[in-house]
Amino acid sequence: MSQIQSSSARSPSAWCAALQARMMAALDAAWAVIEAGDDPVAIAKARDTARLCGQMAAAVRKVAALVPAAKAPITRPVSLIDEVLDDVEKAVTAAGKPPAAQAVAMRAALAKLGR
Repeated sequence: MSQIQSSSARSPSAWCAALQARMMAALDAAWAVIEAGDDPVAIAKARDTARLCGQMAAAVRKVAALVPAAKAPITRPVSLIDEVLDDVEKAVTAAGKPPAAQAVAMRAALAKLGR
């Protein structure tokens, strides 16, 4: 039970890497049995092990695909948006008109985002 709890605390990429290392070791051992042995039962068992490793690898790839990718940070300069809005507001107030509803809405949305 403690093994399950400790493995669930790891990240999915760490889990995939650990499982890949274990499957590679199992495949190496199965390959060594196939190369060195003449016993058909041992060779059949090693082939079954290799087949099982392949099936597990396919399942692991499916699980890894379910994990959402990390979101990239926003790269557009927010200060540029603020500068444009400030320029628009200055031009509108200089003309003696109230700011446009879109400018007010944009400013409120940026304020909600903390920018």
